[in-house]
Amino acid sequence: MGSWNDFNDAQSNTNLIPKGTLAKVRLTIRPGGFDDPSQGWTGGYATRGSTGAVYLNGEFTVTEGQYARRKIFTLIGLYSPKGPDWANMGRSLVRGMLNSARGISDKDMSAEAQAARRIGGFADLDGIEFIARIDIGTDASGDDKNEIRSAVTPDHRDYAQVMGAAGLQFGAAAAQGQASQHAAPAAPRTNQPATNAGAGFAGRPSWAQ
Repeated sequence: MGSWNDFNDAQSNTNLIPKGTLAKVRLTIRPGGFDDPSQGWTGGYATRGSTGAVYLNGEFTVTEGQYARRKIFTLIGLYSPKGPDWANMGRSLVRGMLNSARGISDKDMSAEAQAARRIGGFADLDGIEFIARIDIGTDASGDDKNEIRSAVTPDHRDYAQVMGAAGLQFGAAAAQGQASQHAAPAAPRTNQPATNAGAGFAGRPSWAQ
């Protein structure tokens, strides 16, 4: 414990979860009402910001352990007018989330693993539970805040311990069932009309691959 005369070594924000902490979290997508069926963005889940960027407004709740019930707010990038980097980061995070939630090694390129990395829509991500690596970023005011930038997959030595007995291990039948279940489009969350809807959308969107 530090001195009560010198506060230079006091933590600046004791409410932060330490950087690098592994925690089981549940994602809740806060709907923004923006749809673009040509991209596979349906159900009112996506949000379009004032700059034209499109993202999922993620609320991640820690479900177990020392930080249970703590919430971490992170945007999952779908599109940025500045270039593809933000969307690529978003795709990478979602891939990791699916690998983590469904017990798939990131190196597994089998047909079953590839099926388990496909979704039918953002509704499949709403409520997903996975192991997250907690990071620290900055908010709009420049203050530190917790963020989630990556998921922990079964390749990590601590995955099984953190995930617990409920960790999912997808076999061939489970993966095929998942892909079949997700073939139908998700029910819309809102009745808001689609914005910038593509006229020729058919099949699974490239974003969901």
